[in-house]
Amino acid sequence: MFILKRQDVEIVNIQHPKQEDRQIPILKYQDQTFRLISIYDAAQSEEAKNFWKDLTDNQGKFCILLQERKRHSVWERAQVDILQEEAKTGEKAIAPAPYIQASLLLLQAVYFDLEELLGGRQAKVFQKEMTHALANQHIPQAETEEAIDRLIEVDPLQDDFEVPLWQEQHLTLFLEELYRLGKSFFGNANFARGIEEVLQDIGEKDRQEFIRWLGQSSLGQEWQV
Repeated sequence: MFILKRQDVEIVNIQHPKQEDRQIPILKYQDQTFRLISIYDAAQSEEAKNFWKDLTDNQGKFCILLQERKRHSVWERAQVDILQEEAKTGEKAIAPAPYIQASLLLLQAVYFDLEELLGGRQAKVFQKEMTHALANQHIPQAETEEAIDRLIEVDPLQDDFEVPLWQEQHLTLFLEELYRLGKSFFGNANFARGIEEVLQDIGEKDRQEFIRWLGQSSLGQEWQV
């Protein structure tokens, strides 16, 4: 929504609820608060601007592009009072396992559709870019190519599958990055429509709860049944 300079905003840190040596940056602008989504080097200014424009123009999100001398960053409006309360108690809930399993099925559907339509080489490029994106977002158990390869190949519905311990924030970031890259590789957002078919192997109750959560979140305009 806005392109701003460093002198236009205030950036503060709140304590990460689980990691004592990590702070969560929060941007303040005109009585609004924003959480960090992504950081780019100064040389990636066009990439940062395109990402910001996609979020604001195509996805209807309330975002800021902060331009600094050595880097550019994209921030999304956030409910900081919730983050601060979580930090105060030191607790943050793990996302329900069926939500994480459903998200991994979406990852696999995107990957294998790319492989079928565009070939194995493009699918591997997608995997590399997904790894880079999730590493930038500090998504646990998804910050290396080997980890992403495992998430693509494994059956997340198997009884012995160890579901990643992702918080809801991690899950949201994961699905945002998956949507962004999927749209870039496919050239449109059709892959994110009719997702209920992809999730048909999940129990109906869990599937409907996940779809309801998607619809009520900022992801509702991206991933649709």
